Amino acid sequence: MRSARLRRTRRPVAVALVSALTLTALAACGTSSSGDNGNGGDGASGSSDPSAPLDPKTKVTLTIDCMPPAAKAAELKEWKEDVAEFNKTYPNVTIEGRSTPGQCLEPPRFTAMLKAKSQPDVFYTYFTDLPQVLSEDGAADISAYVTDKSVPLLKDIDPNVLGSLKQDGKLYGLPTSNYTMGLLINRKLFKDAGLDADNPPRTWEEVRSAAKKIAALGNGVAGFGEYSAGNTGGWHFTAQMYSLGGDVVDASGTKAAFNNELGKQVARNLHAMRWEDDSMGKTQLLKWGDLQKQIATDKLGMFLAAPDDIAYMVQQLGAKYENFGMGPIPGGRNTLAGGNNYMIKKGISPDKIKAAVAWLNFKNLTVGKGQFDWARSKADGLPVGVPQPNFWLNASKSTDDANRVQDATMPVANFKSFMDNAVAGKAEPPKAQEVYKVLDNVMSGLLTNKDADVDKLLATAETQVNQVLANQ
Repeated sequence: MRSARLRRTRRPVAVALVSALTLTALAACGTSSSGDNGNGGDGASGSSDPSAPLDPKTKVTLTIDCMPPAAKAAELKEWKEDVAEFNKTYPNVTIEGRSTPGQCLEPPRFTAMLKAKSQPDVFYTYFTDLPQVLSEDGAADISAYVTDKSVPLLKDIDPNVLGSLKQDGKLYGLPTSNYTMGLLINRKLFKDAGLDADNPPRTWEEVRSAAKKIAALGNGVAGFGEYSAGNTGGWHFTAQMYSLGGDVVDASGTKAAFNNELGKQVARNLHAMRWEDDSMGKTQLLKWGDLQKQIATDKLGMFLAAPDDIAYMVQQLGAKYENFGMGPIPGGRNTLAGGNNYMIKKGISPDKIKAAVAWLNFKNLTVGKGQFDWARSKADGLPVGVPQPNFWLNASKSTDDANRVQDATMPVANFKSFMDNAVAGKAEPPKAQEVYKVLDNVMSGLLTNKDADVDKLLATAETQVNQVLANQ
């Protein structure tokens, strides 16, 4: 729901994850300043062949979303450095970064921007935004522009990540970061409860057992935490269904798929942990940000999260990296995955599209450069070692992993269980936010009502989700 701090307002709007690690309000990012109507560049024109590399002599101006605001001094410094380095190769490409002090992807502003066609030439989205962007005819098909010449490491990008940016075989974006959810733990509480902090629970039965031991420490400590408000409860219910091999929407995307034995298993386990074990704490109706505060202050043992939550808690909540660890999502069949990317505005000139691809390749898709210059990030006091972005494969993965470990500012061994036991990522369902809003009612019912009727909660939610899906 955030892209770092605020991604989860749309990532589950999963932040989503995130990450993430970043963001500013899109509507205020402005429109393209070039006046380009799609019929040409700003000046000298390059080759008309989309697959041909950008001619360094080509003169264009690009407006680009989500330049770090002044409040993020280190990130802004690196942005300016990258622009200067990029201009050594492409001196005639003018980068106009757009930034505001708030969120980069605030949902109402994002929607208004798309409808007004006021997005910058290169604009920031989440993987789940593709249907909305295409419904507004907002993004260019960049398939012909993205080749192993314009993006040399293209073959090393996880095809599942690229698949999130495709529709009908056409590519509409390039990734910035991705995430998969795992089990985030408080290592201190694990040790205090006599648990192995290097080997977090791998099954939901083990989670339940560990949660009881942690809660037994007393002093208001909860063993396991869950969301149940602000669409985040539905987001996490979905993640738990995925972890057991289930789903919340069927393969056709037209019917609910959670009112079954797996859905009842998830619901009954949570209800039992809350009311029989008393291991989830008495404060409920939690949303993104609440669990982070609890675990950062040693009041919560574990919860489902994306890795970037760790950097958030250290940077924003004053926690210590050493206090956290991470394992794969319990169950391990699948895990909820998501991420962030840039799309290119439909209607701008071919030269501008080429320049945009060249910038995105340099800034976001080159091992050792741009966002993957971990040595620079370390020198600038930014977090290094969080296991995301994690979309590299092959030699690129080996090199980036080694660089990340070499320049780590945190104990990467704490994430070894998560990294060594990768779980296949699965995308969010169609109409994700509306589905999550319905499933919030299931989660809140389970966690606030000792006499909750699991069958009734799931049946009611099934009817409501089917109505949501019928209105696509």
